[in-house]
Amino acid sequence: MNRNTIFISHSTPQDNEFSIWVASRLEMLGYNVWVDKKGLLGGERFWPTIQKAIDGAVKILLVYSKNIINSEGVLKPGIENEVEYGKSVASENGLKDFIIPLHIDDSQYHLAIGMPNINHIPFADNWANGLKQLLKKLEKDGVPRNQGLNGSSFSEWYENEYSSNIQMKSIKRLYYSSWWGFKFLPQRFYIYRFHSAEQAKLIRSLNSGIPINLNSNLIVTFESNIKTRIVGEDNLFGDDITPKNVFVCNIDDLYSPNVYNDSFPSYIDKLNAFKRLMMSVWNSLLRQKGLFKYELSGRRIAYYRPMFRNEKYNVQFTYPYSANKRKKKKALYGKYKSLFWHYAVSGNVLIDPFCCYLVKSHLVFTSDGRTPITEEKKMHSYRRDKAKMFFNEEWRDLFLAMIQSLKGSDGRITIGIDYDNNKIELKEWPELFWSDFDYLDPRKPMAIDCISDYFETNDNITTDDN
Repeated sequence: MNRNTIFISHSTPQDNEFSIWVASRLEMLGYNVWVDKKGLLGGERFWPTIQKAIDGAVKILLVYSKNIINSEGVLKPGIENEVEYGKSVASENGLKDFIIPLHIDDSQYHLAIGMPNINHIPFADNWANGLKQLLKKLEKDGVPRNQGLNGSSFSEWYENEYSSNIQMKSIKRLYYSSWWGFKFLPQRFYIYRFHSAEQAKLIRSLNSGIPINLNSNLIVTFESNIKTRIVGEDNLFGDDITPKNVFVCNIDDLYSPNVYNDSFPSYIDKLNAFKRLMMSVWNSLLRQKGLFKYELSGRRIAYYRPMFRNEKYNVQFTYPYSANKRKKKKALYGKYKSLFWHYAVSGNVLIDPFCCYLVKSHLVFTSDGRTPITEEKKMHSYRRDKAKMFFNEEWRDLFLAMIQSLKGSDGRITIGIDYDNNKIELKEWPELFWSDFDYLDPRKPMAIDCISDYFETNDNITTDDN
């Protein structure tokens, strides 16, 4: 028999998202994939059809999670039938490594008899890394694939049953971006260069009341006259530390990268200094608003609102441009299983197409509403499980609620930046865009928008702010 199909066995509907994700990736790479499509859509499973598919399979990929067992701790009937029939096919035909478990959570390896003796491919930490290991295994075992990337049963079903149901319509629609801009931003900033890093560190401690960035012997700030006099402290530099140089930098110059300057500070020097300073503003603002920080991979810092005394913190706001003044109430944290989930944001600075923060959304889980859990694998697992429940509108409303929660008593979002009490003011909404077209999502019971591997990127500007 010519075996060229990869059969995917999974728990429906709990593991539909992962199964669709891995099936679509394998299809794009040219593998023939069989997935129980009726099961995905909530229909009845027909055993003769499944049995025939296993008869022609070259591999069975078992999506291995705690969802494959029932409340009594035994394999669900559908999964058990597929696994046991797969074992008999492998035995009769001498097929080595016919069943490959794809371990997608923190479940034990002995959920089923014989499973601890089979090599599991780990997907729990990172779906992308798990896929790489799976592809190496398929290539090593000589699993055939179509180099021409022609369609097959799964890709054709996905196209016909899901993608083709997306309809465009001519209607104005408001779209929200993840760009958060400024109502007011100063025209200039200052780079102070000191004789040593030790001097610069002392100066930063004197000026801790304003946003300030320290980088080696450089201090970057919006203050034109920083404090340099040290009173009542013994140090090696005397009572007054005079900077070696002070450079006045215009923010408008950052939009002209072709301006040549071979001396310090060059365009790149100014750009990096400004980005570091704006990240200090970001950190200072969120800390002042009572948010806690959590360090993600790559030193990216996410900020979340803590919970005290089981209090509820709901943010109420009215959608912008809402003709009927549509109101929304959103909680930025809540209970999830035995833990607490918190919506969190991290930021990066963009200059092009205009100066703003690029905001990314995250979930942080705490044991008591304040203290993040320390187990990275557990954090990742809970984050992924909870995020499966969120669609685009959910993330959008959480982002809007977070911004609204930062408003002061005057309804503005501001932070002081110098000793004259000048302030940076951020907009009350992210950047909005009007489109003349909209689209209708297909009415299928699948969270396609939420199917993606979750891992942190390392494209941020880091600072040494405390």
